[in-house]
Amino acid sequence: MIEEVREQLFQLQDLDYQKFQRNLCPGVSHMIGVRIPDLRKIVKKILKQDFRIYLAPHENRFYEEMMIEGLLIATSKIALEEKLNYLKKFVPKIDNWAICDTVCASFHFSKAELPIVWNFCKQYQKSKKEFELRFLVVMMMDYFLIEEYQEQVLQIIDSLDCDYYYTNMAVAWLLSVFYTKNRKRVILYLRENHLSPFAYQKTIQKILESNRVSIEDKKIIRNVGIKGLEF
Repeated sequence: MIEEVREQLFQLQDLDYQKFQRNLCPGVSHMIGVRIPDLRKIVKKILKQDFRIYLAPHENRFYEEMMIEGLLIATSKIALEEKLNYLKKFVPKIDNWAICDTVCASFHFSKAELPIVWNFCKQYQKSKKEFELRFLVVMMMDYFLIEEYQEQVLQIIDSLDCDYYYTNMAVAWLLSVFYTKNRKRVILYLRENHLSPFAYQKTIQKILESNRVSIEDKKIIRNVGIKGLEF
């Protein structure tokens, strides 16, 4: 199955897209150049077969093969325990933001499953690896910016002590989305936080770039900063 899928990937190769994607993911050179919609079609075909064969331990030579593995885990209709067992082996292999973010956004969890997923994600809070930390942050952004988890999310964000670019960019992204869901709480947090200067600056930038933040708020932030905002 691995070789058959690899042949399909090269049949779908788009060299212009390969160049474009390499520019988006600096340092990731092992790309064939296959667009995400085409990868999702391949994943759907694999899921109609014995897809566990593809999830058995093997070497992913290419970016697209890693993406397929992650999407199979995320979209397969298997018990949550089995899904998380596969995910635990997959997360340490993530080496770029695109695979991290695409896979994270592809899960579908029931409300009853969220406490188990939350505990799974929290294990990466103490990680020293850039993309394990980004995985944690993006998963929190995608599934846990709901009322019952918001304070815990902020506690974890505030406890992260790292200088990783892609982790801090994810933190800024999360906080900008959080702002649109609970404006008052994020304002209070940003007035007193332990973010790195870089993460804080990027958070403000992403809030200013958001189409879901009012023009009035943006004017105040630009002129007097977060402290000038009223509830």
